[in-house]
Amino acid sequence: MGHTLEEQQREIENQRRQLELDQESFSRKVQWETERIAREQHLLDMKVRILEEELQKLAADKRDFERQKAFYDRVSQYESQQEVRESNIVRGELFFIGVENKTSLRKRYKDLIKIYHPDNSDGDNDTVQEINNEYERLRMVMEA
Repeated sequence: MGHTLEEQQREIENQRRQLELDQESFSRKVQWETERIAREQHLLDMKVRILEEELQKLAADKRDFERQKAFYDRVSQYESQQEVRESNIVRGELFFIGVENKTSLRKRYKDLIKIYHPDNSDGDNDTVQEINNEYERLRMVMEA
């Protein structure tokens, strides 16, 4: 029986050593997994920070784009209004069709200025300029 008792003690000692080795191995695995999780969390945090920065840049770019778009829309609208105004100007010679003498020229000029003077609701500076230019041209022609 003594022999078996020694064998049992050796067996128990071997199991104890194996248990210690298993515990050390398990502790190393736990430590390695903990470090791996910490590295992955750090990497994930870096990715999130980069994405947030890029999102902020995109938002700023979008605001800039919207401002530029609004500016160009206003420019386009202004240009189209200018084209409408320019197209509304009647060439001066059309106002004086049928005028054959100085008296009728002066009368037509006064009537046109009353109608198209800029202070009137139908008034327009550009049209008045056209009328003035054509009146002066016709007046010079009739005096010659």
